[in-house]
Amino acid sequence: MPLTPASERELIHTRQVLCRGYRRSDGRWDIEGHLIDTKSYSWKSDYRGDVPPGVPVHEMWLRLTIDDDFLIHAAEASSDFHPFRVCPEVTPNFAALKGLRIGPGWRRKVRELVGGTKGCTHLVELLAPLATAAYQTIYPIRERKRREENQLDPHKKPELIDTCHALASDSEVVARYWPDFYTGKAAAKG
Repeated sequence: MPLTPASERELIHTRQVLCRGYRRSDGRWDIEGHLIDTKSYSWKSDYRGDVPPGVPVHEMWLRLTIDDDFLIHAAEASSDFHPFRVCPEVTPNFAALKGLRIGPGWRRKVRELVGGTKGCTHLVELLAPLATAAYQTIYPIRERKRREENQLDPHKKPELIDTCHALASDSEVVARYWPDFYTGKAAAKG
């Protein structure tokens, strides 16, 4: 276990989030997310009655169909389990994401389109890992194709640089894989 040993404790709540990226036969991509919340105890719902332990409080799905440039061509949401009868009424609202591009400003625009009373908190939360899954699905394949077709500009700084600690422009990773864009101490000496 990578964390330090925990104190004595009792499991109360479990949230599972699973995201998958698929390449479609038409050249687009389907990025799907599935969220499940369960409790370790029974709870009472006016809508569902007595809900036993382990039966989902929430079970929700999202699918984004996007292109190589992360432009959303379709968005679909579904809610199989929810605490209130009215919850699924907002799932059609997620179609409003069509035309939005995953990239800078993504979270702000999502909140504008489906945040608050226009959407569902849990489905909106699921969009963040979906965006990451989209990037993890598409970027490596898109870049490999560009490399194979000699479409990468060797003088252009790769998009990944400075997106995290490991890929900081002064890191050993950038020094190894993109030495022309390395800004660390060894570069200053050169």
